[in-house]
Parts: sequence; structure tokens; C-alpha cells
Amino acid sequence: MKQTGSEQQKRFNRIVVKVGSNILTHANGKLNLTRIDQLARQLVDIKNQGREVLLVSSGAIGAGMGEIGFSERPKIVKEQQALAAIGQGLLIGLYNKFLGEYGERGAQILLTDSDLENRTRYLNAFNTMTTLLDYGVIPIINENDTIVTEEIEFGDNDNLSARVAGLVEADLLINLTDIKGLYNKNPDEAEEDLQLISKVEKLGPELAGIAETKGSKFGVGGMKAKIEAARIAVESGITMVIGPGYEKNILLDIIEMLEEGDNYNIGTTFLPEKDTLSKRKQWLCFNLTPRGELIVDRGAERALVERHKSLLPGGITEVKGNFNKGDLVSIINPNGEEIGKGLVSYSSRAVKKIKGHHTSEIMDILGYFNQHEVLQRDNLVITEGSKNEC
Repeated sequence: MKQTGSEQQKRFNRIVVKVGSNILTHANGKLNLTRIDQLARQLVDIKNQGREVLLVSSGAIGAGMGEIGFSERPKIVKEQQALAAIGQGLLIGLYNKFLGEYGERGAQILLTDSDLENRTRYLNAFNTMTTLLDYGVIPIINENDTIVTEEIEFGDNDNLSARVAGLVEADLLINLTDIKGLYNKNPDEAEEDLQLISKVEKLGPELAGIAETKGSKFGVGGMKAKIEAARIAVESGITMVIGPGYEKNILLDIIEMLEEGDNYNIGTTFLPEKDTLSKRKQWLCFNLTPRGELIVDRGAERALVERHKSLLPGGITEVKGNFNKGDLVSIINPNGEEIGKGLVSYSSRAVKKIKGHHTSEIMDILGYFNQHEVLQRDNLVITEGSKNEC
């Protein structure tokens, strides 16, 4: 049964749009003003439909390249940072110029991984973005490339956009790129039988194998990064579409397609999982980097995976890495496979002392007591096979 207009409106009420630098820049690196104008107009049109919209925009380094006259993305990190510092101001200025012509405004938000790893800053980012939406302002989000080296070298805004979509509890993530969508083969190499995958209902390992399209000379990620972003989105209960950002009115066409619900004829649509993660488990799964490892015995593995229990010190056989109380650690089974991860109640130094012991001995061994569990069930997620929560 087709949904009514009000039901459709509720379904896609909050939308995150990600646009890559390859869409925002010409081949020489200079900004594509026509595309930025068209994008701004569509964002305003989405707002005029009564929806909320956030933009995750690449292009700062590309904008800086065009301003300085670089024809190739530099390899040296400090040059990338300098170009990002120049380009970010240009980019946000242009967005507000075009948005202003249609009666709207944007607000710049620059994020790093650490902003989303820290629980307090994660919640602060949520509060800021939702307050901007309440004010009727369009949040324009990018990685803070001017001060963070790792994000420039290894990060991508595909991942950031999916994490932002989960953060703000979006209904839809639209990822605009320079190809039509996900293909059954690498379109740069395939000579025949090339087909666009219009709908993905279940993400499997076979998709990662075909998503090897390389990123453009102005961007960082490729199709592989977009598949990872789709995994984050669908497990957070969010529909994601990879679509051709070079087509006119693409955002409005994608939304119209999804509202029809039975004809996926634009790009690749990834449908959300039925069993989705809570906001806290999204944070644990997608926003934290493990600081160490806890190797556990078979009994602890069964208790964690099959019976959904907490991890007690008696089941720990080895501790790797240096971590503090509250850090994220990986849980490793005797085969060396990760079966989960979570926030520890004790430091690595303390766990090394109490591992293999009964909880009643913690006070005598350490001289203090936090709690019985090294990893409390509410603070951990299982990552193993069919029990995978991430």
C-alpha cells in the first residue's frame, strides 16, 4: 500500500546530504559555481517541503588548490592543511552566498574523530546540530582538515556523513558522487556485463570485493569508503542512496523516487536493517578506536556471545596495550578473533593484576573496587558472526 503524503514526510523528515569534492570542483581544482548554486537551491527546496536538511561537504582542499593555482593535490600534509585553511573560508562563503539568494543560511561545523569519540563532545555536537535545525539554519559540516593530520591522510567524508546521520538520527543519507552508483564490477576496468546495482537489501562481503573504484585526484575516498558508510547507515536504521551528483535536481529526484517506493531507478539505494542499534551502541560501534585488547577464554566467550553476559576478570587470560578506565578495548577469543568491544571499568595496569581472579578478590588485589565487571554488558557490543551488533 502506498504511503500518504504525511507518512512519507515523516519517513524522510531529516536528511543528510554528502557531496564530494569531485562534484564541487572542475578538473583544474577550481570550484564549480554552477553545481554549488544548484546544490544550494535543492537544499532550500527540501526545506521548503517541510523537511530538515544537513550538508556534509568536502571540497576545502580543492577550493584552496584552485585559489593558489595547484593542479594536483599535494602529498605533503602541511600543504594540504594550508590549502584546507584557505579553501574552507571560500567554501562556506559561497554556500552562504547562494543559500542567501534563496532566503536561507548555513552554519559551519568542523569536526574531528576525537569530537565523536568523546561522549560529551558527541552529545554536544548532537545538541548544536539539532538546535541549528530548530533555528531553521542548515548545518554545513566538514572534517577539520587544517589541524588534524590523520583525517587528511586516511579519513573521508563518506564515513563522517554516515556517522553524522546516525548522530542526528536522520531518516535518509544521500551520498552524491561522480558515478551513477554501485556497479557489479569496477567500471574503470570492466569491458562487458557492467550493471548498476539499483537496490541493496543486505550488505554482504561480496559488495566489498567489487567496490574498488579509485577516488578522484581531488577526493580521498572511493566506492569502498561508500560501502562502509552504507554499513554504518543501514545498521543505524537509515536509508542511504549513492547518486550521481552531476545530474540536475538529483536530490529532489532521489526523494521523489524513494517516496514512490517501488521503482529504484536512480543510483544505488541501501535499505535499512530491521533491527537497528541504539544511539549508544552506534557510538560504541562506529565512533571509537580500541586502545587495547582483552584475550578471553572459551567460557567467557560463550557467556558474552551466547548468553549476553558482562565480562568478569576470571575469564580474561591476557591483556594487550595500555589503556585507562573508560577507554574502548577489543575482546579477543583464543583463536585471535575479535568477538566484541566495550568500555573498560579498570585500567590495563589493574586488569593485568586481577585477570583470572574471582570478583571477590578485586578489593584485596587492587586496594580499591570499581565494580565486579571489567566490561559491563551495557557498555559493550558483540562483533562476532551472526551475533554481530555492529
